[in-house]
Amino acid sequence: MTSPLGLVVCGAPLAARAADVARELVSAGWPLTVGITAAATDWLNPDTLSEAATAPTATRRRLPDESRASGRPDRVVALPLTFNTANKIACGVMDNHVTGTLCDALGTGAPIIAALFVNDRLWQHPAWATTLDTLGRAGVVFLDPHTGRLGEPVAVRSGTGGDVVERFDPLWVTAALASPAAATA
Repeated sequence: MTSPLGLVVCGAPLAARAADVARELVSAGWPLTVGITAAATDWLNPDTLSEAATAPTATRRRLPDESRASGRPDRVVALPLTFNTANKIACGVMDNHVTGTLCDALGTGAPIIAALFVNDRLWQHPAWATTLDTLGRAGVVFLDPHTGRLGEPVAVRSGTGGDVVERFDPLWVTAALASPAAATA
């Protein structure tokens, strides 16, 4: 495996497991590029993620006079993918480095595995069905944060985020990457 894998981390409780996921991915031989939203820093220290990923974690867009730190990823894991970021990328909004990575992947057809972390209250928002449809038609593969299964996206029951995080197995991500569905998305 020599193609880079992008790991993007958004601000929701499951972000707390991103370093564990990064360690598993590195152990499985994936070279990583890593980006974290400002909101995700409330759940995870970027330095901890950099250490686990053995790659620098991007915490902001690069400045015009800065060169790209790494190549664009050939596939992306969004862990977690939040309501906010999912809605933005479905509409093509690239207002930070993480949405930029995801929009680039959507635009090029690069496979994306997304562990949605959206509560059942937001799941009923009128824009959400359109977002899910757009991402699904674009080939995004959804990873159930409760079970690790790939397929239909599922909500996280409001108030149970801590339990979902505790039971989340980082090996689910490496298994998802090895699945035929994720390789051809």
